[in-house]
Amino acid sequence: MAAAPGAPALRLEVRGLSKTFASVRVLQDVHLDIAPGEIHGLAGHNGSGKSTLVKILAGVHAPDPGACIKLDGHPLRLPVRPGQAHAAGLGVVHQDLGLLDELSVADNICVGGFPVRRWTRSIDRAARDRLAEQALARLGVRADPCRRVASLPAAHQAAVATARAVRDHRPGSGLLVLDESTRAFTGPDREHIHAFLHRISEEGGSVLLVSHSLPELLRTADRISVLRDGRLVATGRPTAGLTEAELAHLMLGRRDVLATDPPERTVAPGTPGAAQVRVAALDGGRIHGVALTVGRGEIVGVGGVPGSGFEDIPRLLAGAIRARSGELTVGDRRLDLTRANVRACLRAGVVLVPERRDLEGLAYDIDVRDNICLPSLHGRGRPGFFSLKRQSDLSTQALQGLDIRPANPDRFTVGMLSGGNQQKVLLAKWFATTPELLILHEPTQGVDVGARSDILRALRKVADAGTSVLVVSGEPEILARLCDRVLVHRPDDGGLTQLDAPGDVEAALERLHSTGSTAQETT
Repeated sequence: MAAAPGAPALRLEVRGLSKTFASVRVLQDVHLDIAPGEIHGLAGHNGSGKSTLVKILAGVHAPDPGACIKLDGHPLRLPVRPGQAHAAGLGVVHQDLGLLDELSVADNICVGGFPVRRWTRSIDRAARDRLAEQALARLGVRADPCRRVASLPAAHQAAVATARAVRDHRPGSGLLVLDESTRAFTGPDREHIHAFLHRISEEGGSVLLVSHSLPELLRTADRISVLRDGRLVATGRPTAGLTEAELAHLMLGRRDVLATDPPERTVAPGTPGAAQVRVAALDGGRIHGVALTVGRGEIVGVGGVPGSGFEDIPRLLAGAIRARSGELTVGDRRLDLTRANVRACLRAGVVLVPERRDLEGLAYDIDVRDNICLPSLHGRGRPGFFSLKRQSDLSTQALQGLDIRPANPDRFTVGMLSGGNQQKVLLAKWFATTPELLILHEPTQGVDVGARSDILRALRKVADAGTSVLVVSGEPEILARLCDRVLVHRPDDGGLTQLDAPGDVEAALERLHSTGSTAQETT
């Protein structure tokens, strides 16, 4: 899409963009145009090169020689210098948000551009707080500027990162790039962020929206470009008339990726009466008096209103947060959760696949094989010795079972993989321990439809082998496709309500949210 004679210059113009890591070409001759006032979607499966493209625009990576990037007709010096990009109106919200958890909301928003006093050059804290409040207000979010970012719910953390990116935004100009950062927004929060993006475009600003959510891209973007294996297979395709199935086919090259039925169960799940796992009187974090059971081979889901506290359940059950009260029974072992820690829970066969794989799940600077084998070092082989052959066998089995790519476990560090493949490595790491209770917090967050199907199939297989599985997620679609039973957290009293029709989770959640009604309490 070239600018017509006399028309305003394209907001973003990318030509001949390639990127090679070692001998692996992850982007090949990418050409991309974004017009002023446009919301442009970028889709692609994990490993297709989306995040690499964003990181080149942000100056994190240098492109291969021969590339050209222009903003408003002005070439950027390559590799992109963050200061130059910021001056040109380019703001980026990365997939991991890039927040400093121990700093305040205001400090995170103003980092790199603090207002200072004229004579002393010290930080003007009152001006800092006003700037943060104004940036958040544009997104329709109210938050105490002095509050520590780590204490915020996920949606407000994403809002802080977005507010930082648009802190100096001038209406009618600039480009905002969102790399999978809208995934934390649900319900009204998602409506607010989409309305904000449309306001930017209506004022003449532009947005590059990178997302794995096909409905979000089709509803929000004016045009979509699709990356597959580092190459653009569709450029600037209008969203009008485009279906999810067609978009998925462009991404993956096959048409069977939008199956709505859950993967087939080969083993009937256990029943609550024959529970392998029991949780009683769990109180801690933001939840109160939670009780639930999970049968052997059963997959139970827990959902609720984002920020209401149900997100604390995984860490409480895994010993990462000390409970005020509660007991966890796994088989014939009982754990007092007011005293249990992560080590005690692991010994009882309880493992957690955390939401933040970057901070709590994986070691990004070591290779895939070592990440997968790390929890299995204890208890295998002679003390202090875990043979390379056993490590190789364990990692090879995991790679094949979850279709992790690239399939060379000791050549690539985890940080070099796409988000979907990182998530598969995290799952493989804990699958290898053959747990009694597998707890998963947002297991498909930030992965494409193909990787999502691989993960759901793998979880079904783990359950069929006899593991009790507890899935805690704010994604109704995942709960509906995967779980045998679904429990919804009630914000008013902290308890759980079982849904009668787990396959229609989205409608049930919307009804609970809008009416505040409660069904019969169940465990």
